[in-house]
Amino acid sequence: SHKTFRTKRILAKKAKQNRPIPQWIRLRTDNTIKYNAKRRHWRRTKLGL
Repeated sequence: SHKTFRTKRILAKKAKQNRPIPQWIRLRTDNTIKYNAKRRHWRRTKLGL
């Protein structure tokens, strides 16, 4: 479908945000992050745009 550039830019940012944390971050000292709490599933949660 036809998208404006603004919409496409937002979709690109959200696609980049929607990935697991790198494995080396879990190995750091005093690390409490186990997984990306802000993962978004394309069918469950919509972006609202």
